[in-house]
Amino acid sequence: MLTLRSTPDNPVPPGGALKAVRTGDGLELRVAHWRPTTRLVKGTVCLLQGRAEFIEKYYETIGDLRGRGFAVVAFDWRGQGESQRQVADAHKGHVARFDDYRRDLEAVAEAVLRPLMPRPHVCLAHSMGGAVAFTGAHEGWLPFGRIVTVAPMLAIRMVRWPAGASVLSRFLHRFGFGRRYIPFGKATSIATKPFSGNRLSTDPVRYARNAEAARAVGAGAVGDPTIAWLAGAFRAMARLRDRRVAATIAIPSLIVAAGADPVCETRATERFARLVRGAHILVLPGARHEILSERDAIREDFWAAFDAFVPGNVAEAIPAEADAKG
Repeated sequence: MLTLRSTPDNPVPPGGALKAVRTGDGLELRVAHWRPTTRLVKGTVCLLQGRAEFIEKYYETIGDLRGRGFAVVAFDWRGQGESQRQVADAHKGHVARFDDYRRDLEAVAEAVLRPLMPRPHVCLAHSMGGAVAFTGAHEGWLPFGRIVTVAPMLAIRMVRWPAGASVLSRFLHRFGFGRRYIPFGKATSIATKPFSGNRLSTDPVRYARNAEAARAVGAGAVGDPTIAWLAGAFRAMARLRDRRVAATIAIPSLIVAAGADPVCETRATERFARLVRGAHILVLPGARHEILSERDAIREDFWAAFDAFVPGNVAEAIPAEADAKG
């Protein structure tokens, strides 16, 4: 049975609905949605998680969006959170093919976003979710009119020799090792590692809150990725860094990068943003990878940019008590 877990410092946002959504290839995803807490509805923001994330990690962000007049859709990608796995070990961050994330988003759009949620539809994508969003924008299947992405995964800094790692991961995947952890990979979630020296946030309070949420969801906060995930991620990133691909993306985009990101390469993000038509780039100094879990001052800068870029469809706003179809 699907659930949303609470911890003392991270309660479930009230008034939500939780449902299972089945993908085209038969996997079950955990999907939740909320109405805004304001009288008028500006539209819907769909959260696209990063790798190894889960709905519970976004409760504060969900509250921020609802208070701004937006309905919210949040879901777990296949292989993480409470969505179905494709490997026996639930701690492995695995996807058979990176393109399978398209199946997840299309299923959520078909079952929840289009029939239930008020328009316009916008995505707020973090890290891996940003790579999925920009891939969908390039290929023409992304179901959103605007993209907001934080620390998008376009190049990885955590890998010392990315070119060699890319070749090795493809080689190992080709010879049947795709379901194994990456070399030296473990089941421990990155969110539960000590605050000192962490790559994710400079805010000790939010970091501790997320760590407790990760412990509450257990295997939902997956550990290291598999070789198949890594091989697919390298292919997706390399494709997006191709100037010809980036230049085809026409969906209005706000790209917010972390100035002190030890996970994704900020310089690659800046280069990418210059190639995307109409993209706006903002680099937040001092921010680590998880901007939405950063210190108040950093988050306030992010929300100021968000509010300027996503005003919502106020002219066609409807009362929050009304039917959400539209």
